Amino acid sequence: MTTQKLLPLAAMEKVLKSVGAERVSDKAKAALKQAVEEVAEKIAAQAVKYAQHAGRKTVKSADVKLAAKI
Repeated sequence: MTTQKLLPLAAMEKVLKSVGAERVSDKAKAALKQAVEEVAEKIAAQAVKYAQHAGRKTVKSADVKLAAKI
């Protein structure tokens, strides 16, 4: 996992509040951010492999959707 800021903490708060949280701690936002970024990185890496296997340099939505199912 990179240390680069990929997703803002504010987005994590919005996600948690959208499912019913009234208040969200900074640690909860950070924990969700880390979990989401880890899953997204795994999906992205697999999607790239699918595109390469198909002989493409471009990752398509179908690659991402397939990678997300696994």
